[in-house]
Amino acid sequence: MRKSLFLLIILLGFCVKVQSQDFIWKANIYSFFNNNEFSRSKYKIPQTISGIQAAPEIGIRFDSVHIISGGVNILKEFGSTAIADKIYPTVYYEFNNASYRFMMGAFPRNVALDKYPRVFFQDSIAYFRPNMTGMFFELSREKGYINLWLDWTSQISVTERETFFAGLSGRYNAGIFYMQHFSYMFHYAKDFDPIVEKYIYDNALTLTSVGVNLSQLTFLDQFDINAGWLSGIERSRGDEIGWITNNGFLMETRLAYRRFGIFNTLYLGDKQMPFYAEQLNKLYWGDPIYRAGNYNRSDFYIDFIKNSRVKLQLAYSLHFAEQNVFHEQFLKLQIALDGFR
Repeated sequence: MRKSLFLLIILLGFCVKVQSQDFIWKANIYSFFNNNEFSRSKYKIPQTISGIQAAPEIGIRFDSVHIISGGVNILKEFGSTAIADKIYPTVYYEFNNASYRFMMGAFPRNVALDKYPRVFFQDSIAYFRPNMTGMFFELSREKGYINLWLDWTSQISVTERETFFAGLSGRYNAGIFYMQHFSYMFHYAKDFDPIVEKYIYDNALTLTSVGVNLSQLTFLDQFDINAGWLSGIERSRGDEIGWITNNGFLMETRLAYRRFGIFNTLYLGDKQMPFYAEQLNKLYWGDPIYRAGNYNRSDFYIDFIKNSRVKLQLAYSLHFAEQNVFHEQFLKLQIALDGFR
């Protein structure tokens, strides 16, 4: 009898503990159709990229601030005969309260990098590298935020180099004015190949800008302008050139009214990505058009659907570079569902 009573107490304690937890789920769908017309470009290839991602997750939230979640991100490219072209596991721990957020594991990349300009990470990174594998920490306050992150992108082997990103970004708001900063360092190390000698590359990129948000002072839903200084600092340890620095001025303008909007990016300065011919997009994850130097991109878009769960956007882009005008069209569908059970 005493043993039975003891086991019953343990079982009741376990049940109470389980009831203090919340089972959570997420179901995200992301579909894209991106047509790039760069047939006369020296720096960017013409191509059409299209597909759909399904990213379901299930997890447990306990003590209101701790989350353990697992799932998968499945990519199916349009026209492919494969059942699934890429499968990325998602497994991570998250601590999240009003001021602090910490994540560790394999988690969605947009958590850390969604605000970064395309010179850092081009659109296709979201399509084909949707998850980070590393850590992310963010401190948030009423006036802004600052975060640190690490993304380990390749493990060393006989055929693969060791590579990782370490980044910092933040923003401070002062009324209608703000200051923001984006940066990363990419370490592109050697592999274990004993026959072919390979160089180590270090690639750092920073952007510090100031801006003004006039959305509340006009009839527009969004009126935001920021401008700052972009600096690329990098080297190849296999030569004696040393550090190479490329600088430029970067300005972003966002205008939106109801379902219509314009997003313009202007870059004036040096050509970026000096070692692109040697290592291509293995070393650089930003838009390769910035190798051309002076560049302007104008996105004209329509949000057919835009709410907390569904967003459907069609955009037409004009790219002014290399004394030419290039065209791009893209259609993006995002569905984000979450809940408890």
